[in-house]
Amino acid sequence: MDLTLLILAAGMGSRYGGLKQIDPVGPGGETLLDYSVYDALRAGFDRAVFVIRRDIERDFKEAVGGRFKGRIDVDYTFQEIEARPPGFSVPPDREKPWGTGHAVLTAATQVDGPFVVINADDFYGAGSFQALARHLRSAVLTDPPEYAMVGFHLRDTLSPHGSVARAICDCDTAGFLERIEERTDIRKRNHSVVFTDGQGGEQVLTGAEPVSMNIWGFDPSIFELLGEKFGAFLKRAGADPKAEFYIPNGVNELIVEGRARVKVLSGGGPWFGITYPEDKAAVQEGIRQLIAEGQYPERLWS
Repeated sequence: MDLTLLILAAGMGSRYGGLKQIDPVGPGGETLLDYSVYDALRAGFDRAVFVIRRDIERDFKEAVGGRFKGRIDVDYTFQEIEARPPGFSVPPDREKPWGTGHAVLTAATQVDGPFVVINADDFYGAGSFQALARHLRSAVLTDPPEYAMVGFHLRDTLSPHGSVARAICDCDTAGFLERIEERTDIRKRNHSVVFTDGQGGEQVLTGAEPVSMNIWGFDPSIFELLGEKFGAFLKRAGADPKAEFYIPNGVNELIVEGRARVKVLSGGGPWFGITYPEDKAAVQEGIRQLIAEGQYPERLWS
C-alpha cells in the first residue's frame, strides 16, 4: 500500500522570527523536517507532498526539497488565501491563509490514498510514523470513516520560554476521541500547568492530558468532510481577518456529529518543537541525545 506524507510547511514562525522549516538543528545541518522524512521513509512511506506558499517556493525547494530528490517522490501544493469555496470573499484586511484545516484541503487533488499529516516544524519520533503506518495499512473502509492520530502528554509539549496552544483530547475507554478542544495560553507555572479560559480565568491542568500535535492519519474521505466544515466555518467566522480553521476543530465537529471516529495511538515521541528562539538549544540537545543512543546516524543523508 502506498503511503503519502502531507507536510504543512506554509506557516511563517511569527513568534520565532523566521522560517522555522529551514532552520538547521542537526549536526549535519538537518532540519526537524529532515528527521520526519527520514522516519517516514523507515516506516515505508513512498511520497511526500509539501504544502507551501508561493512566495517561499524558491527558497523552500532549494533549502529543503532538494535534499529528498532520489529518496522519496516529492510534490508540492500551495496554500493561498484565495483558495476558498465559491461565494465567499476574502476580508480586505486578511493577511494570511485560513489555518491547518485549510492547508489539508489544498492537497485534495494531490492525494488519492491513505496519508499522514504533519507540521514541518515538529519532531514526532520514529514510533509515531510506525504506529500510523501500521494503522493505515490495516484500516478497512467503515461508515463512519475511522481515522487516527498520535497523542502526546501535554507536559512533554510545553516551552519554558512562553505560552503555547494545544489541542487537548478526551478519549473513551477504547482509545477513541470523544472530544478535542483547542486551548490557548497554556504555560508552566512552578510545578503546575495552567491556561486562560474564555472568561479570562486561570484553570489548572495535570500535564498528563493527551494532546494532538497535528500528526494525523487520514484517507481521502476526509477531504469532502473537512471541506464541508470549512464552508461552515467561513459562514460563521469568515469575516474575521484573523480566524483560522484548525484540523482539530473540524475533526471535533465530525466526531460530535457521529460522522467520523479517530483512534488515538500511543508509542510516539519524544516530541520536540521550536515555538520561541530560545527553544532551539533544547531541540538540538534532544537530537544529539537520540544520535548518541543510536536512533539516528550522525549525518542523515550521507
